[in-house]
Amino acid sequence: MNSFKDRIIRAAKLDVNLYEEGEADKRALGQAMGVVVLSSIAAGVGTIARGGLGGVLIGTITAIIGWYIWAYLTYFIGTKLLPEPQTKADHGELLRTIGFSSSPGLIRVLGIIPGIGALIFLVASIWMLVAMVIAVRQALDYNSTLRAVGVCVIGWIIQMLFFMLLFSIFFGGAPKPV
Repeated sequence: MNSFKDRIIRAAKLDVNLYEEGEADKRALGQAMGVVVLSSIAAGVGTIARGGLGGVLIGTITAIIGWYIWAYLTYFIGTKLLPEPQTKADHGELLRTIGFSSSPGLIRVLGIIPGIGALIFLVASIWMLVAMVIAVRQALDYNSTLRAVGVCVIGWIIQMLFFMLLFSIFFGGAPKPV
């Protein structure tokens, strides 16, 4: 089994083989969840001046829930609504590959540096999106990157609507942008 650190680096480098490996290795689920947790903690540290320690905790819990929902949405959209003829996947494959696609989010810890936080978060978001598209393409065995982009966009819209509804129910409004 590859080391956790090696997998994080390869995922951040957008190594397609890492995403294939994560798809196939059922034992990698713990590592994928570890990446999601570390990435969310990095985001919390990067915004600690605004969110405090409570923000780190809430952010971590939200990230884990979001990761699970995102993987299920991606599974459903990719295998039921937009499959290619060779598409074959299960929820676990998407949990693993999408978890590793959070690796670029580790740089968000640098958001703590005054004056560059917004730029760091923008770069991390774009990098994570590209990693997500690669992860989805590999997990769903797509030939088309454009189809993987479509699955990600549809899933993102549904997930954002879900979280806006959830925040309005529990906190009386949508979350404020970072």
